Amino acid sequence: MKQKIIITLLLFASIIQAQKLEEKYSFTLEQAIEFALQNNYKAINASKDIESAKQKKWETTAAGLPQINAGLDYSKNFVFTLQGVSGNAFNPGGDPNAVSTIAFGTKNSMNARATLSQLIFDGSYIVALQASKTYLQFYQNSKLKTDNDIREMVTNYYGNVLLAEENIQILEKNKATLEKNLFEAKETFKNGLIEEETVEQIQITLASINSSLNNTLRLVDISKKLLKITLGLDIEDNVSLTEKLDDLTSKNISLTENTGDFNVNQNIDFQIAENFREQRRLEFKAEKATYLPSLAANFNFGYNAFSNTFSFTNQNQNWNNFSNLGISLNLPVFSSFGRKAKIQQAKIAFEQAETQLTEAEQMIKLQYESAKSDYEFTIEQYATSKSNLKLAERIENKQQIKFKEGLSTSFEFTEAQRQLYSAQQSYLQSMIDVINKKTALDKLTNK
Repeated sequence: MKQKIIITLLLFASIIQAQKLEEKYSFTLEQAIEFALQNNYKAINASKDIESAKQKKWETTAAGLPQINAGLDYSKNFVFTLQGVSGNAFNPGGDPNAVSTIAFGTKNSMNARATLSQLIFDGSYIVALQASKTYLQFYQNSKLKTDNDIREMVTNYYGNVLLAEENIQILEKNKATLEKNLFEAKETFKNGLIEEETVEQIQITLASINSSLNNTLRLVDISKKLLKITLGLDIEDNVSLTEKLDDLTSKNISLTENTGDFNVNQNIDFQIAENFREQRRLEFKAEKATYLPSLAANFNFGYNAFSNTFSFTNQNQNWNNFSNLGISLNLPVFSSFGRKAKIQQAKIAFEQAETQLTEAEQMIKLQYESAKSDYEFTIEQYATSKSNLKLAERIENKQQIKFKEGLSTSFEFTEAQRQLYSAQQSYLQSMIDVINKKTALDKLTNK
């Protein structure tokens, strides 16, 4: 008995813990987009790329600012290196052809030093500063592109969930109607007023509806999990969507919003292509800067000490001061035309980037015209599908009345039902198409 109580308590605790771990969220589409822009995995890494680019920019800047380095060197000689001396330098009366040896140095030596260096002029450094700004701008534009991609994905997945949920409601309604029709048909068949084929046709239609319903139930679960991942949530978190598919479609119908001239400069892909072209231009400029001289200076300051015993920590240890100033001027003179070859390569790469930018501009303009045409077409399809659905509902309703009164065949009634189901699916698809095509158009205009 005691063991059962312990197991029950443990199970209860695990259930409570699971409920605590499962978060609950509720989003409109705009709220979902804003949440994803902060928590999506790609958005987080894109923000980190910008921070890394800022640090890279400062690294480049710091290369031209004063640099201070300090060091401490210690050396101990176990056996001195001997130097040879020819003749009788140390013994005037000795053999002039003899070789004497002498050792220089002390057993211990220490050197404490500091160096201040400063770049005075370098053309490549100036270009590098300009390139670092372009480098940062590239990642900022990449973040905007990532944000646009996230907006599109959230909108698509949000709409897919609404589509699946709306479809479930329609299929459940159709199923209930068919089950009622099947019951009535069976009773009528028992009384010998209709053929068995009529009952079987309704059974076939009902089986098809059940299969579609089961598939849609699985689809809505997958769609929600895709949305959760895009939002940066755990797939086990509870997410509810507060907007309706019809309302969302109405918000995205606007034929006047994109009637103005398309400004390709607002497109983020064009801006990234411009970044690439600018990088190639600066690389070309950097290669030309290699013809310029460079000038740098450094100042060294320090102390050194020598002793046959390790006495460097003693107060009476003698430390010798030294200091010097150095200036370095580098003048490129002749490289066997190697520099010229590099410059020509950079020039060609820059010209290619300009060609690619022109191509990108034309392709983006074409994409805009295509996206705009697709969007206008989906609005027309939405209006047509909405009208067709109303007609299909009226036809199916009339056929159902006629069928019950024996004025219509089972084939005509079944055909009307299939026509209605097809109209329902077309209407739902037209709504999601309006939302997705509007999102694709806004993505091109960077809205």
